[in-house]
Amino acid sequence: MTSRYEIRIARRAAKSLAGLERREQQRIRAAIELLADNPRPPACVAMSGEPDVYRVRVGDYRIVYEVIDAMLVIHVVRVGHRREVYR
Repeated sequence: MTSRYEIRIARRAAKSLAGLERREQQRIRAAIELLADNPRPPACVAMSGEPDVYRVRVGDYRIVYEVIDAMLVIHVVRVGHRREVYR
């Protein structure tokens, strides 16, 4: 059995998440919680140019996160609408 990863959310991502509608917040939080058990789900995409940084889609929103395997940590870097999250 693999260990569960600890979730850490960057201040910027937390602020973005707090600004969303409650329903979207719940969907995104649920997706983040699932990452703790499987940090690299089949739907995740590796970000080019950045090692161990991935994105996962939740409707029109994206979660950008870094996986730190040595510490069993997932660091959520950004959360936002797909047209804004990469800026």
